[in-house]
Amino acid sequence: MAQLALSLDRRAEDALLPGALQAGHAVVARVQTAGELSAVLAAHEIDLAIVSATRSRLTPELRAAAAATGTRLVALATTADEREVAARAGAPEVVPEAASWAELERLLTQRPGPASGGGASPGAGGAPREASVIAVWGPTGAPGRTSLAIQFAAELALLGGAVALVDADSYGGAVAPWLGLPDETPGFAAACRLAGNDALTRGEFDRVAQYVPMPRGALAVLTGIARPSRWPELGSDRVAGVLDAVAGWFDHVVVDVGFNLEADEEIASDLFAPRRNAATLTVLEKATRLVAVGLADPLGLSRLLRGYADARAAAPRAAHTLIVNRVRQSVLGSGPERQITGALERFAGVTPAALIPDDPRAFDAAMLAAAPLAAAAPRSPAREAIGELVRGTLLGLPDTAQPRRRRSARGGRRAQTPAVAPALRRPMPANVDWSGVDPQ
Repeated sequence: MAQLALSLDRRAEDALLPGALQAGHAVVARVQTAGELSAVLAAHEIDLAIVSATRSRLTPELRAAAAATGTRLVALATTADEREVAARAGAPEVVPEAASWAELERLLTQRPGPASGGGASPGAGGAPREASVIAVWGPTGAPGRTSLAIQFAAELALLGGAVALVDADSYGGAVAPWLGLPDETPGFAAACRLAGNDALTRGEFDRVAQYVPMPRGALAVLTGIARPSRWPELGSDRVAGVLDAVAGWFDHVVVDVGFNLEADEEIASDLFAPRRNAATLTVLEKATRLVAVGLADPLGLSRLLRGYADARAAAPRAAHTLIVNRVRQSVLGSGPERQITGALERFAGVTPAALIPDDPRAFDAAMLAAAPLAAAAPRSPAREAIGELVRGTLLGLPDTAQPRRRRSARGGRRAQTPAVAPALRRPMPANVDWSGVDPQ
């Protein structure tokens, strides 16, 4: 017998309540608002909370209350508006409102699944599928690994996916300060400890993760270690356990990894010794796609060319994508795109999948807002290039699905001046203004 709490409209309650009672479950509360349900979760041990996806019943605060108390939260959503409400709230599981109690009954015996944008979750009868695990790597020299990993995760979520962004850099994570998230208790280290004790459930994941509000899809973040001295917490077996679990709950897992690919050969004879680069090497081994990022200057390209072969060897399962960041004439002269492409084809035998233009104003606006480029500078050249890479290379969508660039009367790309609303202050990502974004 399970303890249930319901916050449903009349039609859904009339359809589900008889089945729950006939199955012998205890309905502890039937309430109408998210605030009332949060109070119930705090006062009682609730196994499953079922909520109609309306703005008064389903909120990010309710999702946080459910995660804090270990309550499984299921949203009923059928229409596009209801699915949008569920996505904005970060609901971990979404099933159609027409689902029978028999379908919901199976949720009590199966592991949770991610929000799916309105379709049935794996626990509701859908077949589970393995997520794409995208490892974002780059050589030493700050080529933009963290910045681009954040943009990839945001763009994938805006396309309707349930996305987990993991900061696995054992030399000091930067995702949390970039997004204005608290990092006193690093989420990835906590998840690794849970995985090491075979205790990483979806409820525990929601407790240690932080959700970034998105107008579509869902974006969960496991923040990284704030102090490099904590790297022994990111052991290989633990990291593998976290990736295996999260890949079963989300559509895409984007992982920001460290630059160092050394295997610590001095202690290789000690099979039980911790390894500083274990997190990076384990992620690359598990990755389904490696995105290698290099900086568009002579030093950055040289480092990328020297390390790219080692990164590919460390990621044997992955499709390989190479991109060059901060492309600008000031350091390479005229025709930087042609020069970069020629050098990479000649010395590495690879054509870059994308050349991200240098766009400091857009990235400064995004960091000031503690938000992805899609929110802070949605029409900036860098965001356009990143969006095309995500849709075309990472997802393989046809060109017709990509929005057209806006052009000036002279035929060139229109200059952008990113605007940041005064209300966008750290550390309040919930206040991010997505009004200028077309999530399609």
